[in-house]
Amino acid sequence: MYSKTEVTQLRQAFWTTFGQYMQPVPSAEGLPANWISYKTGLKHVYFRLQADGKRASIGIELTHPDADMRELFFEQFQALKAMLEETLGETWQWEPDTQDANGQAIGRIYQELAPVNLFNRDDWPSLISFFKPRLIALDEFWSTAQYAFDELR
Repeated sequence: MYSKTEVTQLRQAFWTTFGQYMQPVPSAEGLPANWISYKTGLKHVYFRLQADGKRASIGIELTHPDADMRELFFEQFQALKAMLEETLGETWQWEPDTQDANGQAIGRIYQELAPVNLFNRDDWPSLISFFKPRLIALDEFWSTAQYAFDELR
């Protein structure tokens, strides 16, 4: 079992390491990218990377507080599903109505890796190998797909 301080330090160390690993990778548009805190440019649409002592996930989270708007965003992603999955090279899980860790209603499209432990440094190569290609593929998808959301801005 880890103390709160150790958990915080390991979590921070991993994300710092991952950020340094990704820093030389340009975005799909050839520009520098903040991979850890990726900006979609669309309010309430986030690319989330999460990891804990049991699993890791990467996904698109739709957090609009209005359920009808969240549903419209989700439907727009569904219209782009073939393009998303072709870019990712795999099928992801689709949850139109779920809750985040804080109990807030969200829509989510994601992929998960388990078992994996963020707090075990031996698992870090697996975590990086899981996150890196998927995050780059999400960026590539978003460089084109974002324009399909212009009417929802």
